[in-house]
Amino acid sequence: MENKIFLSIVTPAYNEAKNLKRGVLGKIVDYLKTQKFSWEVIFVDDGSSDDTVKIIEKFMKDNRGIKLMKEPHRGKGGAIIAGILKARGKYVLFSDMDQSTPLNQLEKFLPKVEKGYDIVIGSRSGRPGQTIERKIMAAGWVVLRSLILRLPYKDTQCGFKLFKKEAAETIFKKMRVYSERVRASGASVTAGFDLEVLYIARKLGYKVAEVPVEWFEFNERREVSPIKDSWEGFRDLVRVRMNALKGEYK
Repeated sequence: MENKIFLSIVTPAYNEAKNLKRGVLGKIVDYLKTQKFSWEVIFVDDGSSDDTVKIIEKFMKDNRGIKLMKEPHRGKGGAIIAGILKARGKYVLFSDMDQSTPLNQLEKFLPKVEKGYDIVIGSRSGRPGQTIERKIMAAGWVVLRSLILRLPYKDTQCGFKLFKKEAAETIFKKMRVYSERVRASGASVTAGFDLEVLYIARKLGYKVAEVPVEWFEFNERREVSPIKDSWEGFRDLVRVRMNALKGEYK
């Protein structure tokens, strides 16, 4: 049977009550209602301990096309994988809850997939609102991922990526460092998640386009721990490389 949904949007949610009270749900749906294509929005609750689920469920009563998956706490990567494997759209976008990249940036992405690209990733410029700590970590991250994984992209970490459904299913089923089986404790940056996704995509020969997007760091994001987050990111980067050497991503 032909898939009738054009776009699925998968958004992970872990203790997002502050962002939700800022009105992000309304912004997402208001934009989508102006579009001619069919859509679904899948919010994947990652075991939140605040009012995230309650707020989304209340919003769902008056808005169609919204789905909520209640999942155990895996971290952002596991939540995204769970949502993408349930998505029914021809194209699948994963987007952060805080809408640091506004949904209207999708208009820059769709022409790319319609021209034959399998994946389109957002690339941030300037990063207004970002702390010095995050900027330093980002600069170091660029050097490490270039040396170890040879990824040619300017920005691998932007939480705004669009996939053809077939490419998404193939890539996310091959994930090893991050998967539906992984469990987490507390919030985490999970920098290695995006790297594993893009490394597998290149390994399998998918065409990837990188597109500049608007972006702003909202204060609702959790504080970074430079040492802990940098170590975890480096550890995952090495894991991806080791998995590749063992032939795990074929």
